[in-house]
Amino acid sequence: MSEYLTEEEQVEALKKWWRENGKAIIVGAVLGLSLVGGWQAWQNYQKGQAELASAYYEEFMLAAKAGDDSAQAQGERLLQRHGDSTYAQFAALELAALAYRRGDRDEARSQLSWVLDRANEPAIAQLARLRLARVLIDSKDFDGASRLIEAAGDDSYAGEFAALRGDLAMAQGESEKARAAYQEALLKGAGDAEIIRMKLVDLKDAGAS
Repeated sequence: MSEYLTEEEQVEALKKWWRENGKAIIVGAVLGLSLVGGWQAWQNYQKGQAELASAYYEEFMLAAKAGDDSAQAQGERLLQRHGDSTYAQFAALELAALAYRRGDRDEARSQLSWVLDRANEPAIAQLARLRLARVLIDSKDFDGASRLIEAAGDDSYAGEFAALRGDLAMAQGESEKARAAYQEALLKGAGDAEIIRMKLVDLKDAGAS
């Protein structure tokens, strides 16, 4: 609006501008307030869902540690109702462990694959990949285990995956490859160093020198 307009012209121009733009401003303001209110409501909803998922997870883990028969149902409830949450992914990891301990490798594979498909956090994905590869080796699905190990990349789990390559080589009767992998695992700081050293001793005693 020009500063050279007279006062009457300014008033008239303002009226005209308001007629042309006033409704849009009101709608925009209302929409803006609605968006703010909607966002706050969404945030509150998300917080409530996270708290509920946390409570379900705590109940599930207490039941699982106690060996309660209800643990399976509680874990599945968490997956069904809060499947997008990180709590559900941790619950699925535990459900896989429970399944493996009772000898149900197919269920363990299913739960670990579920986590691997959904994990947003790299650490959770790597943990699921590591455990799934172990189950596949135990099931003699060596090709599947090899693909998982090769897809792992080189991060803080590198030592663990190197050790797993050693286990895979051992399962396939390739002692030299196993020894090299175990040595790499030690160099990369695998967490189960004592167990890896024992495996290297076993290889030496078996004549893989």
